[in-house]
Amino acid sequence: MQTLTERDYKKILICLTLYITSLFAANSLGIKLMPFFFGTTLSVGIFCFPIVFIMTDMIGEVYGKKMAKNFVLAGVISILLFLLYSFVSTIAPWAKEGLWVKEGYNQVFGLSVRFSIASVIAFVVGEYQDVISFFFIKAKTGEKYFWLRSNLSNLWSQLLDTILFMFIAFVGIYPIHTILLIVIPWWLFKVLMGILYTPLSYIGIYFLKDKHINASNSNQN
Repeated sequence: MQTLTERDYKKILICLTLYITSLFAANSLGIKLMPFFFGTTLSVGIFCFPIVFIMTDMIGEVYGKKMAKNFVLAGVISILLFLLYSFVSTIAPWAKEGLWVKEGYNQVFGLSVRFSIASVIAFVVGEYQDVISFFFIKAKTGEKYFWLRSNLSNLWSQLLDTILFMFIAFVGIYPIHTILLIVIPWWLFKVLMGILYTPLSYIGIYFLKDKHINASNSNQN
């Protein structure tokens, strides 16, 4: 079992901060859509959401599967708390001085139950599958080829995340073929962003690993 130092805890805290911040940025800023190829659209959350999946890969690579799952648990609790706070905030009475922003506020933060459920389910399944598939591939490939297991696990987990969210949120609202036309470009672009962010993963892993960790691993072996 790896012994964590105070330096390790500080690094893990920094990573957790980046993880939670990226998660909330994707969920809150992601309401904005931008045009994409062939008349499709993409959420601006595409720029920060890949960091969420990459961060669990980095933490899992250095500190193990249990720590990666702890990150996912922290994300789930954070989302549920945010949804609760959003609900309480939107049903609270308005003072007349704040009515000028009421319509926009309720539109942005008044998330429907269906969308909230879709978001939570997609995140939980996608993130846990990312961790599970990452370590499954690692067991087959060994310690090398982080880029391969990171992107392969991202490929699968992002597909699950996108399909679950889109279908739970939009089945009965849009035809199935329309939902698929939304799912495919969003999934492909998220995977592409994950690939482009891979060099950042290596920088992050280099930051997380230090002489103490390497020495501890050597002693265990």
